[in-house]
Amino acid sequence: MPHPCFILASESPRRRDMLAALDLSFRCEPPRVEEILRPDEPPAEFARRMAALKASTVARQTRDRLPVLAADTIVCIDDHILGKPSCPETAISTLRRLSGRTHAVLTAVALHVQGTTHERFVMTDVTFRKLSNAQIEWYVNTGEAADKAGSYAIQGKGAFMVDLIDGSPSNVIGLPLGETIELLESAAVKLPWNPK
Repeated sequence: MPHPCFILASESPRRRDMLAALDLSFRCEPPRVEEILRPDEPPAEFARRMAALKASTVARQTRDRLPVLAADTIVCIDDHILGKPSCPETAISTLRRLSGRTHAVLTAVALHVQGTTHERFVMTDVTFRKLSNAQIEWYVNTGEAADKAGSYAIQGKGAFMVDLIDGSPSNVIGLPLGETIELLESAAVKLPWNPK
């Protein structure tokens, strides 16, 4: 097993799998932070604050001095954040709200290196097809919506609901890969194509 070059401050299997698919060497340390929206805090600022907090929290907890990568992805429509559904009924309500409309997926990526946090921010617009109640109920009953912000996953069965993606597809899955690689390269993290 190669020595890790950075720490991923995340429990997300999607983020882990996306980075592992690029043959990046890292280890996971989930952050223990409360994700509480402040009064009147814009969604983008909330995502930025959470990503930076996750990265700095894990950096303080670790014994080595590896860079710490964290991200926070939120789905919002009409400036309202759509979190993970608390029950199937919430998922159905969320998907009805998204049906036939465009919503935004916002991700802040933070890299904490030697006491300094560097950031990238990405917004992707996603337009849903007009969905029937039967389609929505079928999808929710598959169980895929259960732990997903916005109650869907484009990398799974939920792909049929999406009509258009304007921006980074990997952002919609949970990690904008191009911007993440830029951050890692800027911190001189060893990467498969640049091992020095």
